[in-house]
Amino acid sequence: MTQTDGELDSLVRKRIRALRVAQGWSLEELATRAHVSQSTLSRIENGQRRLALDQLVTLARALDTSLDQLVETAADDVVVSPMIDAAHGLMRWPMKGEPGMSVVRQRMTEPPPDNPARMRAHPGREWLVVLSGTAILMLGHRRFRVETNQAAEFPTMLPHAIGAEGGPCEILGIFDRDAQRGHRRDNSSVPAECDYMSDGACT
Repeated sequence: MTQTDGELDSLVRKRIRALRVAQGWSLEELATRAHVSQSTLSRIENGQRRLALDQLVTLARALDTSLDQLVETAADDVVVSPMIDAAHGLMRWPMKGEPGMSVVRQRMTEPPPDNPARMRAHPGREWLVVLSGTAILMLGHRRFRVETNQAAEFPTMLPHAIGAEGGPCEILGIFDRDAQRGHRRDNSSVPAECDYMSDGACT
């Protein structure tokens, strides 16, 4: 889907106003932060003044966003299908807005390993939510029970492993770039963003 110049112009003006309102700022407050007059900002929002690149850069900075985000129009890939690795019970979705991050869904049936030596640590952070069942997160010397609809976020530099308790569970995990690297295996047939092994040991 492409947008005409007029549609983009209108979209950017609406976005500026929406971001200002979301911050709880008046026209005067944003104008002060962006070093423009209140009347100029009002005309920009109302379409009565031409959008100048230098003003857009200043407004983007004042609104704590980037020029690219202020003028982005991409709406083609709103719905994205997962990549499926049936052999490992994984579904993976890349995050378009954050190329270094990935979302992974996995069904787990085994408890986490009893042997701390089988727990792994690596740079990065991970976030997971339990979609169904109950998961056990081993983190260092601590054991956390994560039930359906509960979430956990943890630094992966702590030795960790995860598994199921009392039957299968499904988890949805979000991995940053460093955490993804920590999950790579030597076996190239396994996706780079592969989640936990079937025995619950993170690798």
